Amino acid sequence: MPKPIIAIVGRPNVGKSTFFNRLLSQRQAIVDAQEGITRDRIYGEMDWCGHQLIFIDTGGYIPEDFDAFNAAVREQAQIAMGEADLVLFMVDGKQGLTASDQALAQFVRECGKPYILVVNKCDGFKTDNLIHQFHEFGLNSPMPISALNGRQTGDLLDEVLKKLGLKDPPPETDEEDGLRLAIVGMPNVGKSSLTNALLQKDRTIVTPIAGTTRDAIDAHIKWHGKDTTLVDTAGLRKLAKIKDKIEYYSTVRTQRAINEANVVLVLIDAEKGFGKQDKSIVDYVMDKGKGLIFVVNKWDLIEKETHTMKDFQEEIRYQFKALDHYPLLFISALTKQRIHKVLEMGWEVFERSQKLTSTNKLNDALEKIISRNPPPAEQGKVVRIKYATQVSRNPSVIALYANHPKLVKTSYQRYIENQLRQYFDFTGIPVKLSFRKK
Repeated sequence: MPKPIIAIVGRPNVGKSTFFNRLLSQRQAIVDAQEGITRDRIYGEMDWCGHQLIFIDTGGYIPEDFDAFNAAVREQAQIAMGEADLVLFMVDGKQGLTASDQALAQFVRECGKPYILVVNKCDGFKTDNLIHQFHEFGLNSPMPISALNGRQTGDLLDEVLKKLGLKDPPPETDEEDGLRLAIVGMPNVGKSSLTNALLQKDRTIVTPIAGTTRDAIDAHIKWHGKDTTLVDTAGLRKLAKIKDKIEYYSTVRTQRAINEANVVLVLIDAEKGFGKQDKSIVDYVMDKGKGLIFVVNKWDLIEKETHTMKDFQEEIRYQFKALDHYPLLFISALTKQRIHKVLEMGWEVFERSQKLTSTNKLNDALEKIISRNPPPAEQGKVVRIKYATQVSRNPSVIALYANHPKLVKTSYQRYIENQLRQYFDFTGIPVKLSFRKK
């Protein structure tokens, strides 16, 4: 049986994201007193009484506002309700009912889905009588909770199971983890456009305004029968340029998305080219030991000649030599040019990163590498590297045992890495060499 989906809807600032974070026991959605922080649909999974439940956090629903942003947020909330098995309609007990609540109550009634009316901000027993004002909606009995302190959230989850008709927990099954592909880059390089193009639907809100995406948004897709999770992230700028705390939290979410990903797509804008901040993002991904694919987006906007792509590629590799070992793709999320290569390359890098290099083959290669160019003597001591083995994957760490590991120069370490890459296919994977005492 597929996992039940529960959509949390309500007008802005009623506590949807606070409740969502409490259910997941982590700060997944950004929460702030400012209205309109959540924009896209954010998915999270939790276990209650042996049942796996998927919750969707949505942006604040403002029926009467025709602003482009609010219209897009409203559409995202409607999509969430459309795919949900149950709707949690959340209202603010302290503020009371509003015209927006009335309009949304009508929409919940008309959507035809099972629902629970949740009155938030009932922080103590004395505030439970706040629920009575919402009988005016003509909906089923409202439930008081406090998302902030967790009061009666367990009772609400019990009611969710009851509404969904879930009694006995399903038998446990071994699920294989698929590819988790994070899409990162500077603001406005087309991360959300690429996500939507790969999904072939508008999963995230796209506007010309930089900073439209704030949270890290998960989207699931089947690619040739393989489970793939695309993670659309907020744009990364220099820390010195971040003045808004919401953007700071967005940056933290993006960094966490990189840390949790198997493979990372680093997007740049073809018109703007490869800059210092792009290099910083690539450095961060490599430092975390993640598989990396470098993607040049908006290639349709470039005037092309015979060798335009080759020249562009050589310029990037000249500016950042480390990218020699990583795939470069030239795409257009708008026209869908070559976007099929993104998932294809992502899976190639992921499957490559899952393999451990044979110790015998590694040592055979090492012997040839050292015989061609032995390590230079340091401080009057001869350095001998005796043995190598891959001790880790994700990140790929190769341990090399030597008599004087601290005397191996950085230049010689780079030489060994480059030579090993010629013997073994580490394309798209950072390789870390760990020199140890034999």
